[in-house]
Amino acid sequence: MAALAFLGAAAISPTGLVQIVFVSVGLTLVMAFVWVLACVRLAGEDAAQTANILPQIIGDDTAPSLVTGADGAVMYLNKAAREQLGASDAKTLAGALRTTLANPGAILFRLESRAAAQGSACEDVVTREGHVMISVHRAGPERFLWRVEKSADRPQREDAALPLPIFTLGRNDAVLFMNTAARDLIGERVRTLDRICVSLPLKPGQMNKIFTKNGPVSCFAIELEGTAGRREIFLMPSNAEPAASAPDDAAMLDDLPVPLLKLGRDGAILLSNRMARDLLGVESCEGKSFGDLTEGLGRSISDWLEDAAAGRGTIQSETLRVKRDDSEVFVQVMLNRMQDHGEVVLIAVLSDATKLKSLEEQFVQSQKMQAIGQLAGGVAHDFNNLLTAITGHCDLLLLRHDQGDADYADLMQINQNANRAAALVGQLLAYSRKQTLRPEVIDMRDTLSDLAHLLNRLVGEKVTLSLSHDPTLSATRADKRQLEQVIMNLVVNARDAMKRGGEIRIVTENLILQDPLERDRAVVAPGRYVSIKVIDEGAGIPADKLQKVFEPFFTTKRVGEGTGLGLSTAYGIVKQTGGFIFVDSILGKGACFQVLLPAHHVMAEPVVPKPDIETTTLPQANGIVLLVEDEAPVRAFASRALQLRGFTVLEAESAEDALDLLSDGELKVDVFVTDVVMPGIDGPSWVQQALKKRPEVSVVFMSGYAEETFGDTQAKIPNSVFLPKPFSLTELTEIVQRQMS
Repeated sequence: MAALAFLGAAAISPTGLVQIVFVSVGLTLVMAFVWVLACVRLAGEDAAQTANILPQIIGDDTAPSLVTGADGAVMYLNKAAREQLGASDAKTLAGALRTTLANPGAILFRLESRAAAQGSACEDVVTREGHVMISVHRAGPERFLWRVEKSADRPQREDAALPLPIFTLGRNDAVLFMNTAARDLIGERVRTLDRICVSLPLKPGQMNKIFTKNGPVSCFAIELEGTAGRREIFLMPSNAEPAASAPDDAAMLDDLPVPLLKLGRDGAILLSNRMARDLLGVESCEGKSFGDLTEGLGRSISDWLEDAAAGRGTIQSETLRVKRDDSEVFVQVMLNRMQDHGEVVLIAVLSDATKLKSLEEQFVQSQKMQAIGQLAGGVAHDFNNLLTAITGHCDLLLLRHDQGDADYADLMQINQNANRAAALVGQLLAYSRKQTLRPEVIDMRDTLSDLAHLLNRLVGEKVTLSLSHDPTLSATRADKRQLEQVIMNLVVNARDAMKRGGEIRIVTENLILQDPLERDRAVVAPGRYVSIKVIDEGAGIPADKLQKVFEPFFTTKRVGEGTGLGLSTAYGIVKQTGGFIFVDSILGKGACFQVLLPAHHVMAEPVVPKPDIETTTLPQANGIVLLVEDEAPVRAFASRALQLRGFTVLEAESAEDALDLLSDGELKVDVFVTDVVMPGIDGPSWVQQALKKRPEVSVVFMSGYAEETFGDTQAKIPNSVFLPKPFSLTELTEIVQRQMS
């Protein structure tokens, strides 16, 4: 009508701007009317179409189903929704679910938001009448299809029909689910755990008192971790007397998802479930006792079970080894007493402890190796002090005896055997990784070529030695002398394994690892490596001894044929270099030792040979030396050796005595010669104090330990050098004289 009025006014208005305005407004109102009319007609057709289609799709669904708009208004609800929800007159979804959910607003908003973003959503909701699954699907623009599925209509859980009482617990011990056996035991559907437990919290793996329709009953409880933070509780009632309704024990145990055994107090296996039999590696436990299948307790298995059945002592879990031939398996066993028809029986809960035991063995092995390493370092220190005194005084005697003297040969024997003892101590230090390495960039092809002549002499006539090199072999960075020792030790072991002769092959090649390599409890990081293999055709190493070959003093040779330090020395050198060493062997077919060293991309620079301090002749020295050594024999030898060279020697048996001497400002000292490890103040500490007032004095550190034990401290002390024990007379005097210059 308004549009007609404006058009009529335009007809009678004078031509001009006013007439144009009236015509424009009138036409706009006409177009708006036509648009609204079209929308209403389309909406009516859409609603009619919806009303015709939805009954065909969800009208006969046994679960309540509803279609709503984005505002929650109900557009359609099926027969099940009207009858089961009592929602015939409901205008909104919240109103339709008011009898099902106490506070439906938050849940429905959350579900609708997720459906709008993802297309669908569902949620399991605990209501007064049990579980309800509410699902929603986006059914077009601004339209959602809802379905309310009660627990009675949902497919039954797999454990609902099990004869064992089962509870699903949520937060605050809310009971989310009870199977048929649980409802039969308790006599009703409960909401929280405190309604059925005499005392809380529930104790998994132990007996608990449970309220049932027949009064309190002792039940053995087993707890498993469920999904979404839920817990699954299995109850095994202890039946004092036979009951017609009691579930079959065998069926109960076999359906449990944990390995369980029912034992008599004498250890006889009365019942077992499938998971326990799989873990023990047997098809049937009938006629067997627990002691027949396990070992490693340290005492009789039957005595342990009898104590548990009688309630003597505290019942703790024990880790036992399963007697299986196919693999090594360990089980952790928790025993619990319960009454079964008036008799005491034991429920053994088993868990696979093989990985845990393996980790424990690795830790114990690591601790043992560390302890032996510390012992080796300590023994080496003491031996080096003794050997320094022996070799030093032997050198003093040799100065007074020439080759024509009758005692000369005896003195040389003492000297040579002392040097052999020093080499043995060096092997101990190599194993404990406390030796001082002098790394340099080396080419393994050149190193092995230089070593080939010596190796051929070592292997003898019956054994053939062959070398095979990768032509593009990368360089590596290591102590050349120590690496040669590793190769020699491996070749000697290979030779000893081939009593009848054969071939030893040394193969070098580049190895590039794209992924971490895990083997023998070690992880080799990705990267480029130089691989050195020593392969023999000997008797091989038994599988049970492969993991022990690198342990110190372990040997497969007969008594008197080896010290057991060769491979442990090689292991220590390789690990200290930053590499890895592995062994593969087949009994009767030989062994292959593989050394992996990190590749170095820069070739070695030309090395300027150092002068040999044994042969270099220096003039008679003079100067004042402060000698600090707590071992009297070592101090006596060092003092005499330096005095023979021409030095004036001031002696001190401790760092405190040395500092007292230096308190005299008039005293002039040119060189400090000091032990590193001493009672009280150690060598580097007193030297640092002394250098504050005497910064021009040079220092010589002596030690039976490796240089690396104090290398960082020494690096901070200017004009200092290191002299490892044992040292000869010439080595001591020459290094002191060089510090004077």
